[in-house]
Amino acid sequence: MTYVVTEVCIKCKYTDCVEVCPVDCFYEGDNMLVIHPDECIDCGVCEPECPVEAIKPDTEPELDQWLEVNREYSETWPNITTKKPAPPDADDFTAEPDKFKKYFSKEPGEGD
Repeated sequence: MTYVVTEVCIKCKYTDCVEVCPVDCFYEGDNMLVIHPDECIDCGVCEPECPVEAIKPDTEPELDQWLEVNREYSETWPNITTKKPAPPDADDFTAEPDKFKKYFSKEPGEGD
């Protein structure tokens, strides 16, 4: 088992989770975070830190797509270990559906 970041993170990108990760397995994209599934130690400390509940265990139904997104982009995006301010309009996007189709960006973030 590993944890994955899901669609809910897109355009919200709260980084509360990265500070509690004991193995620094978060990677930053332009508008979301991902977890490297081979680096995650399944401790679960990140899950309750996410204010929008975007982090889920990969054992939940229908998360195969998100496991692949996390795997693919954690290989190319920069590592992030320090909390940063969320985008100013993050709260406007927390409950929006279909964010992957509308807003997902393959571009990397800044990292640490």
